Amino acid sequence: MKLYGYWRSSAAYRVRIALHLKQIAFESIPVHLIKDGGEQHSSAYDELNPAHLVPTLVDEEFTLHQSLAIIDYLEHKCSSPSVYPSTPQERAIVSALAFDIACEIHPINNLRVQQYLVNELSASGEQKSAWVNDWISKGFSAFERQLQKYAGEFCFSNTVTLADICLVPQVYNAKRFNVDMSPYPLIQGVTNRCNELDAFIAALPENQEDAL
Repeated sequence: MKLYGYWRSSAAYRVRIALHLKQIAFESIPVHLIKDGGEQHSSAYDELNPAHLVPTLVDEEFTLHQSLAIIDYLEHKCSSPSVYPSTPQERAIVSALAFDIACEIHPINNLRVQQYLVNELSASGEQKSAWVNDWISKGFSAFERQLQKYAGEFCFSNTVTLADICLVPQVYNAKRFNVDMSPYPLIQGVTNRCNELDAFIAALPENQEDAL
């Protein structure tokens, strides 16, 4: 199994966490998103992923993109430990929490959006950071309220789920952009507990071979 990704990509970070949680062996293949205009735009990578995004998973002859689809695929290949609760209702809650991060916060702050702000709209570095801070803060404010209903040691009760897998990389990004995390004690507590686990430590961006 091969995972094409970038050390600081939050979407690739999610998949690394899931792979390590499930103890699935994989080869990490770096795709540098900045160097030479971005290796994700190369003709070779275009054949793997026409969206020019990371991650991409290759499992023998099977190729898949989109981090949540990849994690769902891994869940079906290796159901233990599961990243979902057992009941349909609880599974749906965890999925909704994960989507709050992966569909509502992350996409409007990812690299190509930041590049568009700077290259096409002539946004300054300060304006770009303000954009990122605003959308992460709005998203985290809502997520913190959800955790008041559902969190235990982790986002949903006391077991790591897909929600935690999505949250931790987003918090990593928030800290990169100096988002004030003090209004979000539950988010911080869950993240700190996750980051004490071996799978999350192994998946940390700075622990990847391509980390700069």
